[in-house]
Amino acid sequence: MTAKILIVDDHPLVVEGLKSLLADSEEITVIGTASNAFDAVDFLKNNEVDIVFLDINLPDINGIDLCKKIKDQFPDIKSLALSTFSERAYVSRMIQNGASGYLIKSSSKEEILDAIRQVQAGGYYMNVSFEQNTAVSSPKTIPFLTRREKEVLLLIAEGLTNPQIANQLFISVATVNTHRSNLLMKFEVSNTASLIKVAAGLGLV
Repeated sequence: MTAKILIVDDHPLVVEGLKSLLADSEEITVIGTASNAFDAVDFLKNNEVDIVFLDINLPDINGIDLCKKIKDQFPDIKSLALSTFSERAYVSRMIQNGASGYLIKSSSKEEILDAIRQVQAGGYYMNVSFEQNTAVSSPKTIPFLTRREKEVLLLIAEGLTNPQIANQLFISVATVNTHRSNLLMKFEVSNTASLIKVAAGLGLV
């Protein structure tokens, strides 16, 4: 199924570059562009969009606030941050506001295509790494977790496998996978061991 993309960025060079990068992909169609948040919301109201590429630095409402607005008004549409900023604070706020992924603007074509595929399939994608910046990779503030995410986190910390967690919470393994991916994104870690370490450091497990 072709993913319908809206690019929201106020730099024409970035927009044109991204459009040409994705032009020859049969699984992706760029159906529109917008240079500010108001035009983006207006476009989403009148067109069928699967994924929005969001620049953080927009002229009116910033991409972080726009991401939350899209999540609230168009819950079925996925947002992918595309930014020059790789600081933890930006990434964390975008994910907490509903983004399904975070890409640096220097990302390769393969990384962008991979991100689109993963997000379209209901997963998450992030090619920002904080591991080299800090000895212990942990957010300064506790990320917002849903009640179900907290339950899954505690069971992960107890060493339960995804099928065991699914059985205990009466949900599907696929749903557990989604919650686990969500937790990795929110805690800005790449594996379960780091997740437990960070969650323990924040007093959550």
